[in-house]
Amino acid sequence: MIRYIRQYPVSICIILAVIYLSFFKPPQTDIGSIPGMDKVVHVCMYFGLSGMLWLEFIRAHRKTHAPLWHAWIGALLCPVLFSGAIELLQEYCTTYRGGDWLDFAANTTGALLASLVGRYLLTRKWAKGYK
Repeated sequence: MIRYIRQYPVSICIILAVIYLSFFKPPQTDIGSIPGMDKVVHVCMYFGLSGMLWLEFIRAHRKTHAPLWHAWIGALLCPVLFSGAIELLQEYCTTYRGGDWLDFAANTTGALLASLVGRYLLTRKWAKGYK
């Protein structure tokens, strides 16, 4: 466990921030009147989470050359499953938040976009040994 904290410290902080943002009761503001703003926020949250997981994976495994499928599982599949669990918990464990399939789709889109960027830009630039 300590190894993961040392290898992925920023990602763990982002995960904690996403958990907090997913379960706190937001104040009423005018920004909620902008159509689709909620979905943009979801895409950005999971783009940041998945992108940081990619960055820290590449940094942590630069010399050891771990298989790239480990990154796909850790930086794409895990955030998608995590977002699904968050949406289910919002639906069934809170009275002020509701799980939404479109939020889950926005979360998945953010993780997928970050994984595509992570795979095709970051791994080619910083870790040419990955295949």
